[in-house]
Amino acid sequence: MAVAIQLSTVLAKLAGDARELEAHGATVGEVIADLAARFPNLAPRVRDASGAPYEYVTYYLNDEDIRFLGGFAAPVADGDELTIVPAIAGG
Repeated sequence: MAVAIQLSTVLAKLAGDARELEAHGATVGEVIADLAARFPNLAPRVRDASGAPYEYVTYYLNDEDIRFLGGFAAPVADGDELTIVPAIAGG
């Protein structure tokens, strides 16, 4: 399944300044794995070493938090949109 990926500016810098990408998979986890394989600098920012989601990164599948959809096991369909939002600290 082809899924549109929306990246924040911070993450886009690790993906060749692309704010919008396309990735493939049947689940959110597979889509993230495809993205990580194609952009190795982005990989450690979107999932941990075991391939699981980070607590401090929020993933929205069609504007719904994936934590309420099954996490990385949530199924995706062609044309879905996945937005990845890392926590930003500062002050």
